[in-house]
Amino acid sequence: MAATTEEQVERVRALVASIPTGRVSTYGDIAATAGLSSPRTVGWIMRTDSADLPWHRVLSASGRPAPHLAHRQIARLELEGVPIRDGRVDIDAARHRFDCAD
Repeated sequence: MAATTEEQVERVRALVASIPTGRVSTYGDIAATAGLSSPRTVGWIMRTDSADLPWHRVLSASGRPAPHLAHRQIARLELEGVPIRDGRVDIDAARHRFDCAD
């Protein structure tokens, strides 16, 4: 696997930072917009470099948060008005669509 460049890390960070309050994105959407080959790369970046970002707005395509973050993530998203049902975000209703300029 090719090394992740600083430009790719910054692109992912900028995309995550651009997700508005009350909206969410998926690892896959961010990877596709950033030109990355895998959503796992976004996950790695988020694990290592997201303390100052709205990390809680990034989810898997299923809308289910990671088990170790679920309580905190769902609580934050509920405060923002994101539709949640049975511990899962309604991705269709809350998904942020990135513009090409993002």
